[in-house]
Amino acid sequence: MSSVEKTPVTLVDLPPCPVETTLTLISDKWKVLILRDLLLHGTMRFGELKKSIGHVSQKVLTSQLRQMEQSGLVNRKVYAEVPPRVEYSLTELGFSLRPIMDAMWDWGEAYKKKLAQEEDAAANA
Repeated sequence: MSSVEKTPVTLVDLPPCPVETTLTLISDKWKVLILRDLLLHGTMRFGELKKSIGHVSQKVLTSQLRQMEQSGLVNRKVYAEVPPRVEYSLTELGFSLRPIMDAMWDWGEAYKKKLAQEEDAAANA
């Protein structure tokens, strides 16, 4: 194991409220985008994730992926190659967040549609 110990999340670490527990695990903007990309594209390399997500720094993305790995949402596979290749994928637990992500997608689409209708109505008034 590396010099940074990987301590898994335990029940003691989590709040009693299930909604707060979910938010604790995925509330960061970058974690949600990591979930989105791994759900859409499957297994991805670090560079692919960074490019897909956009304006996230390497340090922050690394930190978010480590946290998600510790909480059991993401698998990290290192290949013994030169240069080293690292791939990330969702665990079964990570995939179980799909309905939440789908609901967020649907809500975001509906919200944008509502705003577009309101803007059209204001422009035609």
